[in-house]
Amino acid sequence: MADAQALITDQEQAAKGRRTALLGSLFLMATSAIGPGFITQTGQFTYTMGAAFAFAILISVLIDVAVQLNVWRVIGVSGRKAQELANSLIPGLGSFLAILVALGGFVFNVGNVAGGGLGMNSMLGMDATTGGILTAVLAIGVFLSKRAGMALDRIVVILGAIMILATLYVAAVSNPPVGDALKNTVLPEQVDFTVITTLVGGTVGGYITYAGAHRMLEAGIHGAEHVKDISRSSVTGIIITGVMRFLLFLAILGVVATGVAMDTEKSIAAQAFGIAAGEIGTRIFGLILWGAAISSVIGAAFTSVSFVTSSKTSVTVKNALTIGFIVISTVVFIIAGKAPSTLLIVAGAVNGLILPLGFGVILFVATFRAKTLLDGYKYPIWLIVIGWASWLLTIYLGFNSLSGIAKLWAG
Repeated sequence: MADAQALITDQEQAAKGRRTALLGSLFLMATSAIGPGFITQTGQFTYTMGAAFAFAILISVLIDVAVQLNVWRVIGVSGRKAQELANSLIPGLGSFLAILVALGGFVFNVGNVAGGGLGMNSMLGMDATTGGILTAVLAIGVFLSKRAGMALDRIVVILGAIMILATLYVAAVSNPPVGDALKNTVLPEQVDFTVITTLVGGTVGGYITYAGAHRMLEAGIHGAEHVKDISRSSVTGIIITGVMRFLLFLAILGVVATGVAMDTEKSIAAQAFGIAAGEIGTRIFGLILWGAAISSVIGAAFTSVSFVTSSKTSVTVKNALTIGFIVISTVVFIIAGKAPSTLLIVAGAVNGLILPLGFGVILFVATFRAKTLLDGYKYPIWLIVIGWASWLLTIYLGFNSLSGIAKLWAG
């Protein structure tokens, strides 16, 4: 009897551990997507499109769900990281993908550290460089913990909750035209496909695509028996990102709808928060920007290192590499003050390749190699169909990214 009760207790503890790890994984994905660029894009598009931006948010969320459902399910069922799956298809392809992810993640991480500095400046009046360094030090602290995995899971959940609640407050006080926003969600006055693809690239592009799924593997969750939990977590992560985007949109829309002119050379979101809630609004914007920045620093570092290590790599080595990744990003930030424009151009080109290449690998495995790489798991046809349809969009995204970057480089 005692043995049976002990077994039940162990099973309950294991189930609780899985739930905690999955919660941390989905929040890692969500908070990695909600970075400084996410805030900048939302502010700019709300200012230029007004309430019609709601439709772009909805469509981008639906596409993001199609991408992440496939990515999480294939990686989760196979128990292999994206680069391992790629190498199993074509030797060396996974290594190439890993280099792209690590390079793009590093450059954008310099920008994340810079965003942390700007957030500290708006929130506390701290010097931006000092704020960036402090942000990096706090991120490093997560990986110095003896239980780094648990610390990572908890900190991203806390940061995600803080950002959502803070944005909800400003959305309430800015008094946005909610009815107009809801109407435009399904009956838009304006549709801009370029804006939609930009949102998709910013939410599931580059390293962000794999952040949650790789964290899930690191926590030891994989296999067809967990497919329901895996799928639910992937969708929940995207919904959290969508909720944050919509709340941020409403907070800014309340100001934009009044017709007030804003300086497009400066952060639209920062100006809107200040107008809506005065000094406290500016402080709250700083808090949100800082939360977005430090969570993205953690996500970029963790995911980039996950691509250059394997399941055989010790936790100590992984944490050391992750800390080194953040340190080098911070050194570049201190020297340059931001991610150098040339590096950003290169990183943009890299991100334009990562999504179609990596997602193509995921879909090829699901469609043609399920018997061998997914242990015979019967992959849903409907998921394959929406996956390939979304993949075509990633090709378009990649082409736009590379052509736009070529123009910038030439100019």
